[in-house]
Amino acid sequence: MNNKASALPASPAILSMGGDPAGQARERTGQWLMIAGGMLLGTIGVFVEEAGQHPLVTVWFRCVFGALALVAWCLATGRGRELLLRHQATSRWVACATGVFMVLNWALFFAAIPRTSIAVATVIFHVQPIWVIVFGALFLRERISPTQWAATLAALAGLVLTTGLLDGIPAGTADGGAYVAGVLMCLGGSFCYAAVTLLASRAPAPISPFALALWQCLVGALLLAWAPLAFGWPHTVAAWAWLTGLGVLHTGLAYVILFAGMARLALGKVAVLQFVYPLTAVLVDWAVYGRTLSPVQLGGVLLMAAALWTIRRPASRAKRG
Repeated sequence: MNNKASALPASPAILSMGGDPAGQARERTGQWLMIAGGMLLGTIGVFVEEAGQHPLVTVWFRCVFGALALVAWCLATGRGRELLLRHQATSRWVACATGVFMVLNWALFFAAIPRTSIAVATVIFHVQPIWVIVFGALFLRERISPTQWAATLAALAGLVLTTGLLDGIPAGTADGGAYVAGVLMCLGGSFCYAAVTLLASRAPAPISPFALALWQCLVGALLLAWAPLAFGWPHTVAAWAWLTGLGVLHTGLAYVILFAGMARLALGKVAVLQFVYPLTAVLVDWAVYGRTLSPVQLGGVLLMAAALWTIRRPASRAKRG
């Protein structure tokens, strides 16, 4: 989240609306929920920057406050049994493993933001569907169509353009070495999230997106409990407020909204609407900090978006068929 918007495990889709007014209303509601969740996640970079904490401390607070928010929602809606994963020992191990990768993903993403920018870090992070395609072909022997391979190459080309390295280090960002390190951190984070997606999809029994999100937060809270002791606690009320928002808004509220939207939509529309997140991040970076992407970078963003939409569309059609 880190955030989970581009690659959150998709909920079961509504396969056919037909002429049912209730179904059409449900679909419209799902679209607005996905848009609202994506726009909310698009502001996450501001909360990270304004909190001004060490990335691991930021991740720990996100996990703690996010877990509290998700547990509160769980109790309010009576979904406690869904979280226990009873009689599913392997599923619990999968949930814990995805938690470890998610913590790495968030830590790398949060560390990359001040080294690059909110826009660049978010867009590069969303290249993760490419790694799912490549890893699936290399290690799981999944069949990839020629169109998907072509789209993958196009997305990688768009990624190169989006980094801005062909233009030189963008003005107003960190020095050259730190900027390149930030780009590599984003790529590392996208690898970790691809691992989350692949692990969740291979669980022996289905794990709901809600249960997966809460388990990930709990794992992160336990793994990084030492971080505030090592790197220091926030010293201002404002920092505490930004970190609380990061957990409650961008982990609790955003995930609940996105999950509700996904459950109302076909997979193809879910894939398209997930691009609201990076688009919002680009606009927020410009509006709040005055940081803009160069024409070459914007071209790369458009190329990536088109390529990723092409990659996801065949898979969506196959599942509907």
